[in-house]
Amino acid sequence: MSYTVAIVAGVAFFALSIVVLGVWPGRALDRQMRDMAPTAPLLLTASEQRGRLVYGREGCAYCHTQQVRFLHADMQRFGAPTLAWETQVDYPHLWGTRRIGPDLARETAVHTEDWHYAHLFDPRALAPRSVMPAYRLLFDGSPLRPRQEARDLVAYLETLGRPRELAAPEGEARARDRCNCPGDAMAQMAFEAASINAHPARPRPAADGPALPPASDTRRGSNLYADRCAGCHGAGGLGDGPAAPWLSPRPADLTAHRYTRARLSDALWHGVAGTAMQAWRDHTVEDLAALATAVDRLASTDVDAADELGDQLARGAQVYLTHCAQCHGTDGDGRGSAAAQLRVAPTNFRQQRATASLTLAAIRDGVEGTQMAAWSGRLTADEQRAVAQYVRRFFVPDPSGPGAE
Repeated sequence: MSYTVAIVAGVAFFALSIVVLGVWPGRALDRQMRDMAPTAPLLLTASEQRGRLVYGREGCAYCHTQQVRFLHADMQRFGAPTLAWETQVDYPHLWGTRRIGPDLARETAVHTEDWHYAHLFDPRALAPRSVMPAYRLLFDGSPLRPRQEARDLVAYLETLGRPRELAAPEGEARARDRCNCPGDAMAQMAFEAASINAHPARPRPAADGPALPPASDTRRGSNLYADRCAGCHGAGGLGDGPAAPWLSPRPADLTAHRYTRARLSDALWHGVAGTAMQAWRDHTVEDLAALATAVDRLASTDVDAADELGDQLARGAQVYLTHCAQCHGTDGDGRGSAAAQLRVAPTNFRQQRATASLTLAAIRDGVEGTQMAAWSGRLTADEQRAVAQYVRRFFVPDPSGPGAE
């Protein structure tokens, strides 16, 4: 009888554990997803479904998670915690358990397509200390020639976090109402984050960044530049890093530009939307200040050379108001009437200045990868030189910095 009781009790306990640990939580999650999901959530396309298979096959989930946990540290870094309905199309799930690489739950709109291809082809071209393996078999010899599997994989990465962003704000209100959990502190955390996607690398529209204090540790700035910037901008700042040929628009030649402290803060804190320049909000303000100083020291003396305008000033002003002010603004601040419609924000000439030769080349040939067209067919050579000299006058250098009068 004792053996019989033990066997029956063991089987009953096993069955109970399946119900308590598997069946009941599964039904609770199904009910939660059904109640809190948007009425018409965005499903994966055929390409995105194939990319998900590539993601699983190549073992991406071994190093990358796809879940913002219900922890304040995760919320501060990535945004709103992951709701169950966001992963309802995942079978089997690809949440991952280790963050050897960054979390990808909010990867949508963080990096450009060309950045992803370059990163998959040669991770260390962008991040020298990366331990991520290269996936060159997904390409025909170059990131500029991705195979279909690479395209599918990048398409899938761009879906991570997208459905919830598209559903907001109505989707967030619906989820909060259907949660019906005002007393559940853990559940309420899903709606406390200031932003659904707060990924520290995601570019934001141009805005004022934090005030950068004077940098006292120049070595720290140089080390940060070598680790974070040289892959694109090159060791000497010439815009010739190993990843530069694969990106459009190409990384800026930092030796041919002078930036104000405010402009560097803006670019480092918010990134440059429409380009491969990501944001670096996961760094301290002190580190960003050191990095800004390192960038400023790369500028050549040619950037600060004065132009001999002579009688070209009035001509340049007229050409600028006729052809340039719509995008760059009447006073060169990049806030023209058409600026909001452009994928890459127009240059703010008050916060950055290029060498005379580079400015003229941009007007004559345009800037690849941006909406800046070539004007050689519409402006005479004299008009091009006049407006090139005119726009350089807008620059307002920092009072005590290089380039100040």
